[in-house]
Amino acid sequence: QVQLSESGGGSVQTGGSLTLSCAASPHPAREFCMAWVRQVPGGQREVVAAIFNTGGINRHYGAPVKGRFTISEDKLKNTVDLKMNNLEPEDTGVCFCAAGPRSGICNRPEFDFWGQGIQVTVSS
Repeated sequence: QVQLSESGGGSVQTGGSLTLSCAASPHPAREFCMAWVRQVPGGQREVVAAIFNTGGINRHYGAPVKGRFTISEDKLKNTVDLKMNNLEPEDTGVCFCAAGPRSGICNRPEFDFWGQGIQVTVSS
């Protein structure tokens, strides 16, 4: 059982930045995906970013966030962070940290473990 805890959400104006952090306990196995999944109001969950190890660190980004968001591991803090730049009102939603055994490039919101979610609000 992996416990996931998110922090760092909040409210910003269009063009602003936020960084989300996910602490995992215990640290997931090497072959796991760690991902950030977003659910916008009235919408389905979508993977916005994922990080996984296949002989080296690989990352997947959803099309709406490519070039604006960066997922990374902080080995000192033992967290997976999501740096979100140039935020848009369409980025408003609840962001979940999720983890599970790797399947493909971790681009489907089908994970075994989930955090409680954290609100991100972007105003115009």
